[in-house]
Amino acid sequence: MFQHVFAEMNDMLDEIIKSYPSAKGLDKQELQQKWNLLKRMSDGVLDEWLMFEEKMSQLREQELEKPASLEPEQEAVTALPELYLECFSRGQGYFKLQMYPQAIDQFSRVVHDCPESALARFYLALAHLNLEQLYDSEVHLQHIMLLNGSARLKGLVCNVLGCIQAKLSNPEAACSLFAQALQHDPTLTEPLYNMEACRLSRGKLQYANQLTALN
Repeated sequence: MFQHVFAEMNDMLDEIIKSYPSAKGLDKQELQQKWNLLKRMSDGVLDEWLMFEEKMSQLREQELEKPASLEPEQEAVTALPELYLECFSRGQGYFKLQMYPQAIDQFSRVVHDCPESALARFYLALAHLNLEQLYDSEVHLQHIMLLNGSARLKGLVCNVLGCIQAKLSNPEAACSLFAQALQHDPTLTEPLYNMEACRLSRGKLQYANQLTALN
C-alpha cells in the first residue's frame, strides 16, 4: 500500500543527492526545501508507525478475550470502499509530497469509481486549491455539501469555500462562509483565524491542515 509513497520519496532523495553538491542559488534553496519535506515526512511516518504498533499491541491482548471486537472496525472500513482502491493510496502519497497534478489524476479515478466519496473529493478540492484552480476546487466542495456528511466535514468545507472567496477578493462572502463553518462545528479554529485575516487584510489563510482535522 505504501510502496509508491516510498518510491516517490526515494526518487526525490536521489535527486537531492545527485544535484545538491553543484546546485546554487534558487536551485539549492529548492533542494533544501525538498530535503526538509522529506525529513518531516520521515519523522511523521515513524511517529505514526509507533502509534500504530501501540494500538496493535493493545488489540492483540484484547482479541484473545474478545474476538468480536474487530467487527465495528471492519464495518467502518467497509463503509469506505474507496480505501481499498490503489489509486486512493497513490493519491494520498502524491498529495503528501505536494505533487498536486499527480494527486488530482489519482483521486479523479477514485471519484469515477466512487462518485459519492466525500474524502476523495475533499482531497481533490484541496489539490486544486493549492494549484490556484479555484473553480475546480469549488465544484468538488459544493458536491460534498450535497452529501450526507458529518457536521465537522461541512464545517471544514465551508472554511475552504471561504478561503476561495477570500482569494477572489470577496471578503464579505468569505466571512459569511467562515461563520457558517463555525455554526457547523464551533470547535474549528481555522475559520476564526481566517475571519480575522480577512478583516485585517493580512495573514495567510488556513486550510492546509484540513485533512488532519477530519481525524
